[in-house]
Amino acid sequence: MKVKSIEGLHLIFQLKGSVIPSILPAVLGSGLFGLIVSFLYRWGYPVSWPGLEGLVPTIVLGLLLVFRTNTAYERFWEGRKAWGNLVNSVRNLSRQILVAITDNRPEDATEKAHHLRLLVAFAVATKLHLRDEPINEELKGLISGEQYEKLKSMNHPPLEIAFWLGDYLQRQYRLNKLNIYQLTTMLKLLDTMVDTLGSSERILKTPIPVAYAIHLKQLLMLYCLALPFQIVSHLDLWTGPVAALISFTLFGIEKIGIQIENPFGHDSNDLPLDTICANMRVNIEDLISLYPRTQPLEKLSISPDHYPVQ
Repeated sequence: MKVKSIEGLHLIFQLKGSVIPSILPAVLGSGLFGLIVSFLYRWGYPVSWPGLEGLVPTIVLGLLLVFRTNTAYERFWEGRKAWGNLVNSVRNLSRQILVAITDNRPEDATEKAHHLRLLVAFAVATKLHLRDEPINEELKGLISGEQYEKLKSMNHPPLEIAFWLGDYLQRQYRLNKLNIYQLTTMLKLLDTMVDTLGSSERILKTPIPVAYAIHLKQLLMLYCLALPFQIVSHLDLWTGPVAALISFTLFGIEKIGIQIENPFGHDSNDLPLDTICANMRVNIEDLISLYPRTQPLEKLSISPDHYPVQ
C-alpha cells in the first residue's frame, strides 16, 4: 500500500481529500453575514458590539475543538492498529497452514488452498460488515458458490467464515496432520482475527455522544455569528473576508473530526480498507504459488465451488 506524501506547497490548493467542499456553504454564509454587518456599520447602524467577545470564550471553543479532534483521531488510529493486527494474523496463520499441514493427496492441497483464500474472505467480509454493505461479488473467487449463498443469509458473515476456518483446523488435528501445540497456536491467531473484528465493531458502535456534537456545533455557530459584531469597528469592509477566514478554520477542524471518527467508510480520509484487502489477497496468492512442492497449490486446486459449506 502506497503512503501518500504530505509535503509540498501543492497541498495548499488540493481539494481532493480536504473538507473544503463540505464546509464551503458555512464559510460563505459567515463571510456574507460579516459583509452585511459591515455595510450596516457604514450606514450608521449600531452594530459594533465589542462586548460580545465574551459570549463564547475563545479558549473554551478551542479546547472543545481540540478535544473533538483528538478523540476522533484516537478512534482512527485504533482502527488502523486493529487492521494492522488483522493483516499480520492472516500472514502468520497462512504461513503456518502452508508449512504445518501435510498434503497426502491432491485433494488435501485443494482444500488447503481454499482455506487460505478464506483468510482473505474473512477480511473482505469484515470490511463489508463494518460498512453495513451486503455480501457482494468481491467475495466470489474466495469462497464456493454454496458458501456465498450461505453468507448472504447470515447476520454476521465474518463470524461464519471464522467458524469454517476453526472447523478446518480442528479436522486437521483429528486427522493427525497437526499436533496440539500447532493447533493451539493457529487457533490463537484465529482468535486474534476475531478480536480485530470486535475492536472495529467497538469503534463503529460507540460514536461520539450526540449531545456533545450538537453543543459544539451550536457554539461554533454562535461564535461565527457574533464575530462580525466584535470586529466591524476595526475592519470595516474587511469584516466579511476575515469572518470567512476564521470560520473556515473552525468549521474545517470540526469537519475533520467528523470525517475520521468512523474510519471504515468510503471517504478520502477513511482507512484504505479496499487496498488493504487487495494487498492481502495478492500476498495469499503469492504464498500459494510459491508453495515448496513439485507443483504449486494453485495448479492443484480447482474452482472454489468444489468445496461445500461445512
